Amino acid sequence: MTQGIRTSESFPRLKIGISSCLLGEEVRYNGGHKRDGFVCGDLSRYVDYVPICPEVAIGMGIPRPPIRLVGDPESPRAVGTDDPDMDVTDRLRAYAEETVPDFGGLNGYILKKDSPSCGMERVKVYNPKGGAGERKGTGIYARVLKDRLPDLPVEEEGRLKDPVLRENFINRAYTTRRWQQLLEKGVTPAGLIEFHTDHKYLVMAHSQAAYQRLGRMLANLSGIDPKSIASRYIGELMTALSRRVNRMRHVNVLQHMMGYLKRSIDSGDKAEIIGSIEAYRRGEVPLVVPITLMRHYFRRHPDPWMERQVYLFPHPDALGLRNQI
Repeated sequence: MTQGIRTSESFPRLKIGISSCLLGEEVRYNGGHKRDGFVCGDLSRYVDYVPICPEVAIGMGIPRPPIRLVGDPESPRAVGTDDPDMDVTDRLRAYAEETVPDFGGLNGYILKKDSPSCGMERVKVYNPKGGAGERKGTGIYARVLKDRLPDLPVEEEGRLKDPVLRENFINRAYTTRRWQQLLEKGVTPAGLIEFHTDHKYLVMAHSQAAYQRLGRMLANLSGIDPKSIASRYIGELMTALSRRVNRMRHVNVLQHMMGYLKRSIDSGDKAEIIGSIEAYRRGEVPLVVPITLMRHYFRRHPDPWMERQVYLFPHPDALGLRNQI
C-alpha cells in the first residue's frame, strides 16, 4: 500500500454527512441557515456532502416551533421551547435508528453545534421545573449517530474553527477512506501490517504508546481471523487519532523522520532541517514549513520507508491545514 509523495489531485473525494443548515440550506426552525465558510468553501472542493436535517425529515416543517432538551442529560427529551407538551424525542430517535445504518460508506460527519437534534456535545439541557440550561447534553439524532458508528469521525462546525481540531478531523476522515479501501480489497494479515506501517508517524504524532499497542495487536496474526483483529484495530486507531496533537509531539515525529536522512545529507542541509524544526517548536513558523523542507529532502534522497508515510501528505495541501498549526 505504498503511498509515495502525492499531489492534491491524487486524493479521493471524501463522502461526509452534514447538518443541512451548514451548507446554507434554509432549514432552521426560523427559516434561516447557518452556512459555514470552510465547509462551503475550501473543503467542498474535496468532499461530496450528504445533507440531512433530522427535524425537517420527521415532518416538523419550515418554519417550526423551536425545541430544546429537557430532563436527564444522559437521556433528555426534545420538547417544544414554548409548548412542553410537544415531544419529538421518539420521532427523532426513530429517524436516526432508521437512517444511520445506511452511513457505512461515509468518511465523516459534521454536526451543527448547540442543536437539540444535531449537537455533538455540550448542548444545553433544561430542568423541567425551570432555570438556566446546563451544557451537558448531546442532540437526540447525534447521540444515535455516535453510538451506532463509534469509529466514524464526527465533529461540530464550531470546533472546526480550531486549526488543530480541523486538521485532526480531516486526517481522520482520510484515514477512514483509506481503511474502507483496505476493507474493499479484503482484509489480510499483510494488508493490516502495511496499513499500520503507512500510518506510523501519523499515529505517533497523537500517541506513541497507542502506536505500540496497535503494533502488538498485529504482532502475531498466524491462525487468527484478520477480520476479528481489524474491528479492534480500527477502534483503537480512531481513538488515538481523535486525541489533540501538540507542537512537541510533531517535533518528536519530525526528529524521528530526520534520522532517515542523516546518512544522505551534509552538515549544512542537516542544520537547515534542524533550524526549521526548532523554529516550529518555538512557534515562529507553522508546521507546513518543516514538513515542506522534509519532503524536499526526501525527493532528493528517496527512502522507500518514508515514501509510504501518510504523515508527510495526509491531506491536500490546498486545504492549507498545516499553515495554521
